Amino acid sequence: MAEPGRQLNRLGDLSWLSALELGRLAGALAPTNFKRSQIIFGEIAPADAHILLKGIARITCRNPHSERVTIALLPPGLIPEFPALSLSRLDFQCEAYSDCRVGSLSWHDFNRITLCNPESTHRKVHESDLKQWYRVFLRSSGTLSLSLHERIAITLLELCSSFGITESRGTLLRVSFSHQEIADLVGATRPRVTEHLAQLEREHLVIRQGRQLIIRESELGDAIAHAPSDENRPPTPALANGAVFVPAKEAGNNRLSRTFNKSASDKLLNRG
Repeated sequence: MAEPGRQLNRLGDLSWLSALELGRLAGALAPTNFKRSQIIFGEIAPADAHILLKGIARITCRNPHSERVTIALLPPGLIPEFPALSLSRLDFQCEAYSDCRVGSLSWHDFNRITLCNPESTHRKVHESDLKQWYRVFLRSSGTLSLSLHERIAITLLELCSSFGITESRGTLLRVSFSHQEIADLVGATRPRVTEHLAQLEREHLVIRQGRQLIIRESELGDAIAHAPSDENRPPTPALANGAVFVPAKEAGNNRLSRTFNKSASDKLLNRG
């Protein structure tokens, strides 16, 4: 099988397509290589389907200070379309986070070479887009009143789902993400994110391995599901003897309990 075909076979976003449809799709894609930091498309993207075949892409926008920040990191799969509403101040862009290979084709051709009817195809693609933008909303919006500690935990679980490998101690993030990149994803400052990551390490929910992180997903989910919800709650300090003070769990606070019962990012979507 040609390279695009092998790559498409590994994409969960397209698992609803048959082997025949995947083969036809692979043959119709026009692949393009992008070096790190190159723009794949801007806010006014061409009316095409874009599939990340290899590498990591990211969606960036302008924050209130006109600084460009990362709001989503994308593994191989369908690249979500930007909101149709004109938000020129935000200036969305899809960029290559690492060296990338992207396959493109028109939506007309996408519908033509698949055996699904257009309505079914639209629904599947819409579900994929909605899932990605819901994740952005969940970890960055103040509307849900999630604390920074919770938003960081949600982000780590999302990164596990997209870039993690299961090993004996937990889920190893294959990619080294900086504290600033995590801060951009949750809409916080780097020093605050560093404080909370250090707290998660002290609680043995996150293990540092050089520049990489190992996340204990199940334990992290359980801890955050019952954590106090005060946004201003500082990270728990280490005691003088090196022990860690852990507040008693609040049995009544189960706002996130349903969120952390299943695997990685799927737990997040159950709240929608």
